[in-house]
Amino acid sequence: MCWAACSAALTLRMGLGLLWIGRIANSRTCDPQWQARLSSMAQRFGITREVRLRVVDNLASPITAGWWRPVVLVPASLMSGMPPDLLEALLAHEMGHVKRFDYLVNLGQNVVETLLFYHPAVWWISGRIRAEREQIADDLAAGDLGEPRRLALALSELERIQFSRHHLAQAANGGDLMLRVKRLVRPDSQALNWKAAIPVLGLAAACIAGCAQLPAAEKAPAPVIAPVADFRTCAKPVWPKQSLRNENTGTVTLGFKISADGRVEDSKVKNSSGFVALDEAAREGITKCMFRPATQAGTPVAAWMQMQYVWTLE
Repeated sequence: MCWAACSAALTLRMGLGLLWIGRIANSRTCDPQWQARLSSMAQRFGITREVRLRVVDNLASPITAGWWRPVVLVPASLMSGMPPDLLEALLAHEMGHVKRFDYLVNLGQNVVETLLFYHPAVWWISGRIRAEREQIADDLAAGDLGEPRRLALALSELERIQFSRHHLAQAANGGDLMLRVKRLVRPDSQALNWKAAIPVLGLAAACIAGCAQLPAAEKAPAPVIAPVADFRTCAKPVWPKQSLRNENTGTVTLGFKISADGRVEDSKVKNSSGFVALDEAAREGITKCMFRPATQAGTPVAAWMQMQYVWTLE
């Protein structure tokens, strides 16, 4: 019930976000001049779909919504307060998201987060995916502009603006803006983030601890060398008179246990000849044989073996 309640709340939040985006995207507020610049930029990115531009009053950062009919939402404050070249850099970042269908992918992430909200690994992985996605969009925008520093300057200006995040949309404010600025300005001087190694080290420590708790593998027992019959001690089985008169024939398979002193201490019929008298005669005959007992690591041990008696008339 707790899971259902939390999932319902997250689903409602996601639904309200979709409704908000749909209502804004269907509005007619746009700037014809910037719409033309955005369409030209979409062609440079190889985007064949129509990309719409909408100006929103209560928004602090450009965001992208939609995948079949994408729309870029731009705050009215940026349209009037940010230099055109910096605003163009932010729009190029949004074109990177449109080109890669990031809105659709991000929507799928929200579904996973709604269903598996209780698992911290889901949120950590999802956050890493979003951060990587922002960096890819930065690279696409920098490649189109030919000036990574212009995009870095636009992001640094955006850092000073208080914004509201809309997780259903791909925005230029995703991830750590200052880290993205440093990455654009000094792409070859990025140090490895030691925090990223903590989960791997923790998993390795858990595996080592688990292996340490495992019991030591037991030494495999030595093989048993099978017993061998001393046929010089074996007497020929006595053919039952009634079976002989009836000319009964057949093959009986006996299983018998040889003790450590080489004597038969138990026997049983595994496959009958079809005649009880012949079976019993075979069991009685095997008890008269002596065997060299089975050995294990040089020590005589009891072991089972089997033998066939063939009753045939010549």
